[in-house]
Amino acid sequence: MSSKRDYYEVLSVGRSADDQEIKSAYRKLAVRYHPDKNPGDTAAEEKFKEAAEAYSVLSDREQRARYDRFGHAGVSSGAAGANWGGASGFGGIEDILGDLFGFGDVFGGRAGAGGARRTAAQRGSDLRYDLEITLEDAARGMTANLRIPRLEACDTCQGTGAAPGTQPETCSTCGGAGQVRYQQGFFSVARTCGTCRGTGRITKTPCETCKGAGRVERERTMEVKIPAGVETGSRLRITGEGEAGTQGGPAGDLYVVINVGEHDRFERQGSNLYASVPVTFAQAALGSEITVETLDNNQQVKIPAGTQTGTVFRLKNHGMPLLGGRGRGDLFVSVTVITPTTLTREQRRILEQLAEIEDKDVQDEGLIDKVRNIFG
Repeated sequence: MSSKRDYYEVLSVGRSADDQEIKSAYRKLAVRYHPDKNPGDTAAEEKFKEAAEAYSVLSDREQRARYDRFGHAGVSSGAAGANWGGASGFGGIEDILGDLFGFGDVFGGRAGAGGARRTAAQRGSDLRYDLEITLEDAARGMTANLRIPRLEACDTCQGTGAAPGTQPETCSTCGGAGQVRYQQGFFSVARTCGTCRGTGRITKTPCETCKGAGRVERERTMEVKIPAGVETGSRLRITGEGEAGTQGGPAGDLYVVINVGEHDRFERQGSNLYASVPVTFAQAALGSEITVETLDNNQQVKIPAGTQTGTVFRLKNHGMPLLGGRGRGDLFVSVTVITPTTLTREQRRILEQLAEIEDKDVQDEGLIDKVRNIFG
């Protein structure tokens, strides 16, 4: 899937293009690259298939929404269902090709139920759940209880849509194929059967619970384990926890998208954490040992004499864990020397003495030693 081009790029339209723009763009490509207009040209055939696949997704609102959220992974089953049989049937794009090449009654084309019987089973839609967690949750991992509204198979009819004791019948119009095929000369175009709406079956006595839909909306509560090390944008796929399929089709998947909230002390960059700690002028000048709070515990950090604002200390393995338990990042602590805004008389006296010493610029003794003498 990763080798496929973006569907909007294939049709040369923007992501905000409306249905008419998408249809018009596809018509132009279909005219240019249709196999019957380019016999033996495999490159043109591949471009035609690529354009048809893009149109089959972007022309369907539900599939387009999934594609916009999850890319090709979100429509893999739907896009893969298109029929690339040369000029004889193109899945969800039959109608536009019929309009494009003029099939049907205008040219005296003959209509009939054709093609192999197709199954009415359809895969359920994928669902997305946006989960907000704290930095601590992301560091330690957690179990989240999610409440998911979704369509599930009706218990009354077991998903068939027919009332108990009855069964859907084969559509007499299309013979269960779900399509009616029109042919004129070299061209053969299949259109969705209007009687059964493409399902190939007719439900004469609908289920009262689901009104013949075969699915009902329910809210399901489930536990989802969030592994340590996730970050904003991480996506967890839970197979089979999306919406139920129709007519016995498989369920879609649930995608849990993580958003890690901002922290009041730490800034995260990948697996590393960054923090700022204040120290007094005396601590910075004379050297000291300070306590630094990490996500797990408190660590003692030695501040050497003469430390300046902006000096960074690295605490190895005190950052975020890597996904899969392959170690941890580091915590980088930046020192900020705090200048007091108010002074006691004793503090002012000592600082005035320091200022006098600095003014004299005594050469026989370093400034740090003098500070040590003043502050004891």
